[in-house]
Formats: sequence, C-alpha cells, structure tokens
Amino acid sequence: MNLDRAQQRAERTFKQEERRRDGRQAMIEYEVQARATREKTARLKALRLAKEAQVQTEEPPAKPSTRRPARRRILKTDL
Repeated sequence: MNLDRAQQRAERTFKQEERRRDGRQAMIEYEVQARATREKTARLKALRLAKEAQVQTEEPPAKPSTRRPARRRILKTDL
C-alpha cells in the first residue's frame, strides 16, 4: 500500500512539473507572438504614415474633363 501511495504521489508531482513546463513554454510562445505582432504593427504604421505624407506633398491629379464631345449632325446634304 505504501508503494502505491508513493507511486501515485510521484506521478502527481511529475504531472504538476510537466504542466508547469508546458505553461512556461506556452507563455514564451505567447510573448514571442505578441512581440512579432507589435513589430509588424509598428512597421505597417510607419509605411502608412510615410505614404500619407507623400500624398500630402504631391499635387492632386488633374481632373479629367467630364464634357461629352458634341454630336455631329447629319444634314440632308451629307446623304
């Protein structure tokens, strides 16, 4: 009986240690992903701000004419 209890206690301790290791590994992975997301967000923000600054310094494109060309009238003399 003592051996069974000792074995159960050892298994329980082993499982607890395993859960702690898994928890630490999961936390490390979470932090790595969070850091990568922050870096990517900062890079994209810098690109967006640079693009907006460039657009503000450029002249607006010329507006195309919206007038339709005049229709040519067909006269009886043209037939």
